[in-house]
Amino acid sequence: MAAPQPSMASSPPLPKKNSEYRETQYWDERYRHALDTAPYEWFGNFEAFRDLLEPELQPEDRILVLGCGNSALSYELWRGGFPDVVSVDYSPVVVAAMRDRYAHAPSLRWETMDARALSFPTSSFDVVLEKGTLDALLAGERDPWAVSAEGIQTVEEVLREVSRVLTPRGRFISLTAAAPHFRGQHYAQPQYGWSLRHASYGSGFHFHFYLMHKGGELSAAQQALGVRLHAPCSPPPSPRFLQDSDQEDFLSAIEL
Repeated sequence: MAAPQPSMASSPPLPKKNSEYRETQYWDERYRHALDTAPYEWFGNFEAFRDLLEPELQPEDRILVLGCGNSALSYELWRGGFPDVVSVDYSPVVVAAMRDRYAHAPSLRWETMDARALSFPTSSFDVVLEKGTLDALLAGERDPWAVSAEGIQTVEEVLREVSRVLTPRGRFISLTAAAPHFRGQHYAQPQYGWSLRHASYGSGFHFHFYLMHKGGELSAAQQALGVRLHAPCSPPPSPRFLQDSDQEDFLSAIEL
């Protein structure tokens, strides 16, 4: 049976401020008509990163998709020969819509659940996959170079749950707009018990593909990167003022 064909998607409603991306109410309203609109894909559709993703998957894998939204990713996995896929989102509106849209694929399961407090038993999945979920939870951060304590805690809550529900040799895959110097420090934490690898994909603007293998180890450089996450921020350098003098050596006063 073919999948139902949704109408073409119009531009989704934008929040009044970026911090609304972290709120369930915003997503409920955004997905109010999700069943009738085409899937919206953050950071590329399945074909954009398929060559990176599929080699990391086995047909028998139990796969968990976090923050599924109305993306077609779970369905594309099913079509690609990976039938055991559970998708969660904290918006009950979109979960209901996705159950209806893909009712013809009964092995796909959809659950209302917060990625920070998963109700699955420990070691339930071989693969956990997220695409843009952490980006949404970090929306509203004022400085990507210095994530707030609240932002760090939010990411840690998700990653602890990911590590917990993965099997001892499981894989966590994260697709994001965040480059390694921003996101790598969150993933490079020994407490999660995984290794870390990075690749990029896309033409023009590049997105980022992070692969973490449970049971692996972080490199020394990655451990050093992880330490930076909890290091106190250095105060900004004191400004240096140039004197109004024909003899001033301007180049020596410029901090590059």
